[in-house]
Amino acid sequence: MSAQNSAGIQKLLTAEQDASKIVQKAREFRTKRVKEARDEAKQEIADYKASKEEEYKKFEAEHSKGNEQAEAEANKEAEKQIKAIKEAGAKGQASVVKKLLSAVFDVKPVAPAKS
Repeated sequence: MSAQNSAGIQKLLTAEQDASKIVQKAREFRTKRVKEARDEAKQEIADYKASKEEEYKKFEAEHSKGNEQAEAEANKEAEKQIKAIKEAGAKGQASVVKKLLSAVFDVKPVAPAKS
């Protein structure tokens, strides 16, 4: 009977060791799979980020051309207005100087009124 018990106990120990190996392999597989999933997710995020960055640059390039064109037109208009202001200043410069000199040299003093 003791041999039978000993054989049964040995069989149980062997089964327990086999089960322990299976559990260990399952844990290793799970750990490996979690790492792979994390790496795959990081790669997907990087790909998505790159595609969105490319979209943004394309959008920016398309719309900045319009801004450059509008800026050039605004500069052109500003130059026109500056030129017109300078011409108007040059045209009326003589009369303005004459009026200023007249105001300075033709002083007409007025006595203050008592209140």
